[in-house]
Amino acid sequence: MDTVAYPKEKVVKAWTFYDWANSVYSLVISTAIFPIYYNAVTSTEENGDQVVFLGIEFTNTALYDYVMSISFLLIALFSPVLSGLADFSGRKKSFLRRFCYIGAIACSSLFFFDDETMLWLALLASMLASIGFWGSQVFYNAYLPEIAQKEEQDRISAKGYAYGYLGSSILLILCLVLIEGYEFFGIEEENKGLAPRIAFVLVGIWWAGFAQLTFRWLPEPKERKSIHWRTLVSGYKELRFFWKSLTDTPVLKSYLWSYFFFSTGVQTVILLASVFGSKELGLESSSLIITILVIQFVGIAGAYLFSFISKKLGNISSLMIAVLVWIAICIVASLLTKDTPNVEYIFYAVGALVGLVMGGIQSQARSTYSKMLPKEGEHTTYFSFYDVSEKLAISLGMFAFGFIEELTGSMQYSALTLGVFFIISLLFLMQTNKLLKKA
Repeated sequence: MDTVAYPKEKVVKAWTFYDWANSVYSLVISTAIFPIYYNAVTSTEENGDQVVFLGIEFTNTALYDYVMSISFLLIALFSPVLSGLADFSGRKKSFLRRFCYIGAIACSSLFFFDDETMLWLALLASMLASIGFWGSQVFYNAYLPEIAQKEEQDRISAKGYAYGYLGSSILLILCLVLIEGYEFFGIEEENKGLAPRIAFVLVGIWWAGFAQLTFRWLPEPKERKSIHWRTLVSGYKELRFFWKSLTDTPVLKSYLWSYFFFSTGVQTVILLASVFGSKELGLESSSLIITILVIQFVGIAGAYLFSFISKKLGNISSLMIAVLVWIAICIVASLLTKDTPNVEYIFYAVGALVGLVMGGIQSQARSTYSKMLPKEGEHTTYFSFYDVSEKLAISLGMFAFGFIEELTGSMQYSALTLGVFFIISLLFLMQTNKLLKKA
């Protein structure tokens, strides 16, 4: 399909800049500030960590895990419809824009979550923000093989993640200043909960505002086809055909299974690290946010470090190294308690290790998959399957984490369970490596 041409340098910059724009959601809302704020608002002296929602009593953090699990399940179910529409009509950028605005508005609406009576709003807005963020990723990722040659994709993918880590860290620092120095901004002690609520609005403004550069320079088709009702099911048909075709491509099939299992662990750790530190280890919110910042800045180095390792040892070997480190992280986390000596400093160290492999495994996973795709043709379906796999994995991880916490009363066993997912992933990576050597 013919597209409106822009200079390649601007196109690549526009693509990487969307990471700068939308990563503030994944850091401030889903990882750092909102989970801590949610736990604080929903934990009371009278009821402890128990909340009632739709007439059912839940552990507060487990309920949050279940809602996030549902959001990822919905994304997995509906993204084939969206990718089918995008493929047929050529409107990737249009869908990218719409999901961006859904997410940004949902983040801003969290401002109104000021006590337990607004729990329904917190859960609904969290779900919509998640759908907005992850729904846009399928269209964003599908641009990579269209704007870069295979030999450039590792570097550009790593650059996108680096932009995301840097941009989101800048806003998180500003939010930390606002939350810790609320009195300087005229917020009184009894109303200090206003500070994080303002931070949620800042996330929405940042996300939608900086995304305008992406919307301006990413290529779009000169002509757009009208949408017919049959296109609504084309995405499912293409995914079904793609799944059947994996029988003839055992390397890709093995890699996707590995990707499924390490995504189950990686994203769950990222989403629930601050809740684990706050609830299970009793760490202060400032310490947790500092840990998240450490993760972000180390993550920049990690993305480039594993890009370098992949050049020396190959993509699969670099991913195997990252998964081994993740296994060690889960084991250490499962052993930590509030009574562990120097637990705060150990948590900092574990956070640094998470940052190192987080950036590496995410960047390498995307570029490794991209290299396995055919050079010609529409890539949205391939990345739709990739994204559906990831969302189903995260849905499984979030549900398992919350369910095991409710079952055992401890997040330590939940962390250990994530280690099992990484071990399964490692086995599939080893199989993928063997298949590649035979090919």
